[in-house]
Amino acid sequence: MSRLKGKIAVISGGSSGIGLAIAQRFVAEGAHVFIFGRRQEALNDAVKLIGSNVTAIQADASKLDDLDRVADVVRKEKGKVDVILTSAGRTEQLPLRELTPAHYDYIFALNARGPVFLVQKLLPMMGKGGSIILVSSAMHYMGLANHTAYAATKAALRSFTRTWAAEFKDSGIRANTLSPGVVDTPMLADQGSDPDNPTTPEQAAAIRQGYIDYTPIGRLGHPRELANAALFLASDESSFMTGSDMVVDGGVSNV
Repeated sequence: MSRLKGKIAVISGGSSGIGLAIAQRFVAEGAHVFIFGRRQEALNDAVKLIGSNVTAIQADASKLDDLDRVADVVRKEKGKVDVILTSAGRTEQLPLRELTPAHYDYIFALNARGPVFLVQKLLPMMGKGGSIILVSSAMHYMGLANHTAYAATKAALRSFTRTWAAEFKDSGIRANTLSPGVVDTPMLADQGSDPDNPTTPEQAAAIRQGYIDYTPIGRLGHPRELANAALFLASDESSFMTGSDMVVDGGVSNV
């Protein structure tokens, strides 16, 4: 397998869940990946799983100084970027009546502002044939209660790729979104209604079952299924796609 042979990829949120599965697949296809996340222990575990051709950087995707540091490491070690994929994000359910400015600002800083400035800082290292992939969510097509901030950030990502497709039209750089449905990741169990208290096992089980019941295909998605889609968007196989949204959601946004 060599669809990404010699390519350099930068993946935010690459230490767990969808981001980790994508990093593993990219390396298997010949890429060198830079992954970053907040927790060093998770990064260490991810490096062991990936095995080779990976550089881990402890950085918070919501902090601009950390994004500068990520760009500096990539510049010094490789000097170029072929694929930028943003997977770092958080879901916290809150009814509108309980929404606070702090909650809103945090979700937007991580889920929407972070991807914009990561791309901005890496863009000078990206040339013709580059692929930008923003991991959005099928939720930006839907109306689910208690997701005011989260769903809006995912709609913003979709808007960014449309804008960038036009902005980069003469550069040979493509920008697309990848919109998962409900995927079986650690983040799924962290969606209790109170962000100040950990989700109990009972809450986590109820959340999982509720989403399974809601998904027409009758199960949760697996991270490797999103990795398959991300590989397509990162590779030359999708060379005629830009400004597009690839929806991999088990049907939840269509019924």
